[in-house]
Amino acid sequence: MTTKTNRADFEAVWPSLVKDLSESASQYGIPATALKWFQDGLNANTPGGKLNRGLSVPDTARELLSTPLTDEQFKHLCTLGWMTELLQAFFLVADDMMDSSITRRGEPCWYRRPGVGMIAINDSFLLEASIYTLLKKHFRSHPAYVDMIELFHEVSFQTELGQLCDLLTAPEDNVDLSNFSLEKFTFIVIYKTAYYSFYLPVALALHYLQLATPNNLKQAHDILIPLGEYFQAQDDYLDVYGNPEQIGKIGTDIQDNKCSWVINQALKRCNPDQRKILDESYGRKDAALEAKVKEVFKELNIEKVYRDFEEEQVNKIRGLITSVDGSEGLKKGVFESFLAKIYKRDK
Repeated sequence: MTTKTNRADFEAVWPSLVKDLSESASQYGIPATALKWFQDGLNANTPGGKLNRGLSVPDTARELLSTPLTDEQFKHLCTLGWMTELLQAFFLVADDMMDSSITRRGEPCWYRRPGVGMIAINDSFLLEASIYTLLKKHFRSHPAYVDMIELFHEVSFQTELGQLCDLLTAPEDNVDLSNFSLEKFTFIVIYKTAYYSFYLPVALALHYLQLATPNNLKQAHDILIPLGEYFQAQDDYLDVYGNPEQIGKIGTDIQDNKCSWVINQALKRCNPDQRKILDESYGRKDAALEAKVKEVFKELNIEKVYRDFEEEQVNKIRGLITSVDGSEGLKKGVFESFLAKIYKRDK
């Protein structure tokens, strides 16, 4: 397997990008206090976390090339990777406000920091605008410059449509399980998560290396979107059945009224008595009611339902990977490495 990007090497690129963005802001004569606020928002919301999306850009390029990356290629690919992390940061700052979340990555959410509050709305806009500032600075002369701009715009639109469907389907303050369906779950997952988490990093690497043929982009799409759907179903399963010590958090999907894979599978299989318990207990901030929901899940053997789904989905994805013939520069290893990270994970 191709050598993976060292996280420390990836992180080492970030300060130079903050410098680029600071210089771009400074050209307008921004006051020192506002510039520092901008820098603090960048540093508080973009680094940290697992950085999987960002690391996937140089990792994909390593898989696609038969020669090692040059220093310039590595810097460029890491820059594109950090742009995916800026996109993630933009979404998360806004999402935490919409969900009234308390913590993010072990710290108070940005809008809950002292003195921030509703200024976080504008800070999320700045995180998004930073993507296009960096794109112009580093890639304006690249043959795929316009393609990369359009890719970020399209993926942002797709993610926001997925978020809209999620917010309308499962508001925390209005529990109505009749709103839920596997079709809605699938739409939310594909558009809210799969495009920007799985397709975007690979498409960026293909564009940068000028391997983004219509066929390569379609094959990448047709493999990575089902892979993203599997990933989210797995995430939902682990929220209920995972070990909190391994996952690093206590699952809250049941109490938060999430339109998750697990509840949709239960709704598909439950009898009227079980449905009554789910209607009365799901989405309530009550540990005893949460336990009743879990008992229904146990009666329906949702653990086995998930294991069967996992094998079926993974076999489907492996079949799609096998169909990649490499004639236009796309390689199976790109997708095999994604699948290897996810299959049977427990955290």
